[in-house]
Amino acid sequence: MPSNDTLTMSRMPDLLGDYEPGTFFFTSPTRTLLARGVVHEVPDSGTASLHGRVASTLRDARDSGHPNPVVVGAIPFRDDRPARLLVPAAVCWTSPPAGPSTTPERITETFTGCGPVSDPGDYVRGVEKALAKLTAGELQKIVLARTLDITLGAPVDVGRVLRNLIRCDPQAYGYAVDLPSSGDTARTLLGASPELLVSRSGRRITTNPLAGSAPRHPDPVVDSERARALLASDKDLREHALVIESIVEALRPYCRRLSVPAGPSPLSTASMWHLSTRITGVLDDPSVTSLELATVLHPTPAVCGTPAGAAREAIEEIESFDRGLYAGLVGWGDATGDGEWVVTIRCAEVADQTLRLFAGAGIVAGSVPESELAETTAKFQTMLRAVGLHQDR
Repeated sequence: MPSNDTLTMSRMPDLLGDYEPGTFFFTSPTRTLLARGVVHEVPDSGTASLHGRVASTLRDARDSGHPNPVVVGAIPFRDDRPARLLVPAAVCWTSPPAGPSTTPERITETFTGCGPVSDPGDYVRGVEKALAKLTAGELQKIVLARTLDITLGAPVDVGRVLRNLIRCDPQAYGYAVDLPSSGDTARTLLGASPELLVSRSGRRITTNPLAGSAPRHPDPVVDSERARALLASDKDLREHALVIESIVEALRPYCRRLSVPAGPSPLSTASMWHLSTRITGVLDDPSVTSLELATVLHPTPAVCGTPAGAAREAIEEIESFDRGLYAGLVGWGDATGDGEWVVTIRCAEVADQTLRLFAGAGIVAGSVPESELAETTAKFQTMLRAVGLHQDR
């Protein structure tokens, strides 16, 4: 296959079906990308910024005979952790997979364990600590996460889990990222994120932050009432406003025009309702890339909190695990500066027979610890359904 080839739908109709572990997969509501092989890896460190190192790597790839190089991969929550970014040898594009499906493929007949890394009570106590910091005026918002480990009776069928994720939530941004192996064990980051951090096409940019959530309900009447209640929730509207204010403040210096809706709209996934605001803009300087914008925005208060520095410190103090790539970024960018970067949520790290799931909730004044615990449980359902399991703890 030619390097970084762009294939038509008639020649490559089902990139989701062609996915196999070890490749990179990304799908948005408008396109799907499957990348194979490695031409160059972006250095983990250097004197240049991350987006500067990416630009240099793309130039090197072009100089070595790859006329349309693309960088793909994932960026961690913390900037002192290594990113997983590379220029693949071949890139195939098509439109997104068609048609939702509510019947997941069977993954395995048995599983041997399903439990939190820390007791759910620890999460409740963590929220109580966060609320004390809010009351003391140290924070306006903080996002606290927890994890859930699952062990199956056989190696995880990564391709099937990915297909389940995308077919059950076709409007989400589905992704699979090959991670460095642990010994002889291959590792993969899988997910279906509802949240677009930023996309760029020419000078036009879009960001779609989410903050404020409620679980879906199988009864359509109850489900609609939950959406209406979310739109009327003072706590969730305040949480959402903090995120929008931060993003607009960060983007305004880069844009000659920025369009911000007056208020949020409800956005639904298979498991959750979210408050959503879709912001669009026109760049003043066409040399500003999608990744540069993404690094300016990351981490937003939707996954960290505000003020950002104090929220990061509190997360380090309260959470008992390293987030790694969770609550970071995943996506792609090309040599022209165009690209799509989404927030790495509704995800799991897969290694052999195990999956580690991640879920978080935004804590503001008025948050109820038990309700925030329930929100994380509801957010786990995206991955649990994809694996064929349900969980209520």
